[in-house]
Amino acid sequence: MSTNESRPPTPSGVDAPSGDRDRWAMGLALEQARLAGGAGEVPIGAVVLVDGEVVAAAHNQREASGDPTGHAEILALRAAGEALGTWRLTGATLVVTLEPCPMCAGAAVAARLGRIVYGAADPKAGAVGSLYNLAADPRLNHEIDWQHGVRADECARVLTEFFSDRR
Repeated sequence: MSTNESRPPTPSGVDAPSGDRDRWAMGLALEQARLAGGAGEVPIGAVVLVDGEVVAAAHNQREASGDPTGHAEILALRAAGEALGTWRLTGATLVVTLEPCPMCAGAAVAARLGRIVYGAADPKAGAVGSLYNLAADPRLNHEIDWQHGVRADECARVLTEFFSDRR
């Protein structure tokens, strides 16, 4: 499942503080990550919000699709574009369990995202603050506000458990 057919309800009150909304949305991304893990995919999940409402949800599908671009973020951005009828996702927020890689951060910049929120940092391939920061590189045509560490321990635990079960 690359998109969430029945969109989950928004948190009570769209005017909820962004920290509460971020935690709630990360919970949805974690659900997507668990779906990925259950399917034998690296457990990374993502959701896209517009005005506090979920417009897309996805999880990694590289193994199932044989597609090297089958990352949760790419699939969620693609589904959001389809749902909104535009590739310009200005004002949208991408919430993802693991810090986006260079490909996914580049796609977020190309989509003109308004914001990225991620849980666990990725010191080996992270491109939104850890290894690189494509979201805030003034040499690119767009910069994205970003927040890290939302439910980071839970996000990291899902990945750690997945890989420890594989060893």
